[in-house]
Amino acid sequence: MSFRDLRNFTEMMRALGYPRLISMENFRIPNFTLVAEILIWLVKRYEPHMDIPTDVDTESDRIFFIKAVAQFMATKAHIKLNTKRLYQADGYAVKEMLKITSVLYSAMKTKQMALEDRVEEDNSKFKFDLGSRISDLKAARQLASEVTSKGASLYDLLGKEVDLREMRAAAIARPLEINETEKALRAAIKEVLESVEKTKDMLNNVVSDETSLDAKIEKKKQELERNRKRLQTLQSVRPAFMDEYEKIEEDLQKQYDTYVEKFRNLCFLESQLDEYHRLEQERFEEAENTLRMMQHKLREEERDLMKSSLKDEDSDMDVPEDEGSDSDMEECRPSKPWPTRNGITAGRGARFIGNMQGGDSDETEDSEIDVDEDDEEDEEGEEEESKDLEDDSLEGLVSRGARPSRGGMRSPLLEESDNDF
Repeated sequence: MSFRDLRNFTEMMRALGYPRLISMENFRIPNFTLVAEILIWLVKRYEPHMDIPTDVDTESDRIFFIKAVAQFMATKAHIKLNTKRLYQADGYAVKEMLKITSVLYSAMKTKQMALEDRVEEDNSKFKFDLGSRISDLKAARQLASEVTSKGASLYDLLGKEVDLREMRAAAIARPLEINETEKALRAAIKEVLESVEKTKDMLNNVVSDETSLDAKIEKKKQELERNRKRLQTLQSVRPAFMDEYEKIEEDLQKQYDTYVEKFRNLCFLESQLDEYHRLEQERFEEAENTLRMMQHKLREEERDLMKSSLKDEDSDMDVPEDEGSDSDMEECRPSKPWPTRNGITAGRGARFIGNMQGGDSDETEDSEIDVDEDDEEDEEGEEEESKDLEDDSLEGLVSRGARPSRGGMRSPLLEESDNDF
């Protein structure tokens, strides 16, 4: 008897509704009265109309009672009980009674589960979910098709029953021949013997295979042991070239460190060189832009000077024409040499014809023609000077800055002051 069995028995009896409390100490010693009472209650619970003798005073009555209970359970419930253990009325009897109580308890649980399922079906009767029934619908369709096919095949087989019935009756009515029966039995015995021989051969082969495998395993173990010893020997012996190898390895490490350092320095110098080239390129582009702006500015200034000089020439040409109309003032006023444009008198090749005293009108006209020629030559010289100025501005722009293009050139104000005479 185990404590678990006794506990399960008491719990099941309480669940089944046994009116008396059963303690675990009731079966420490034999208690036939309690065992008989429990057996009578279990039999009545299984079959209420069953009549079982309840007299257990004498030994024969107790034996008859135990036999009656065991026979009833064997015939009705198909439960085999050990009568000797029941008669002992101790913990071993609890194990036998536990068989009956477990059956009744499982039946009660099944009934409760059926009631719960019925309640759930009643509750979920109005909760119809089509999505959960799709699989059931498919299974029902498959079963319907199978039922149809099985019915058709059954109908065909039943149609052959008339012929098969006669053949079956003839086979049953035919008397058995002993010779054929003996022949069939001998054939079956022969097949069985052959199968036994094959099995024995296979067993013998297994034994031989086992011995061969054992030999191979032993051989492999020996090889493994030899290889281990050889490995230990090789690990304990230092090679002759190991010192030279370690020395070369140290030299290689030093060379590698030197290589890494030089490579790092080279990368740094290349980066510095790229940075220097970039700065030089930016400085050159900045200087080029500055020169381009200065050149453009000088061109604008030269263009303005050219425009102002052209305006001065037009004004100079208008003054003599106006004064030539008055012949009296021209005869009275002494002749004066015409100043050159922009105040350039030397190095230009300008010519002046006449004197400080007055002359005739022919000489005056000749002097005017010479002055016009000198003006044309001055204009050509100015164009050449402007071209030279543009070429020189690119070379010496930084040193000269915004100084006048030519040192000997006069301002337009001086030209106007000379033209007044």
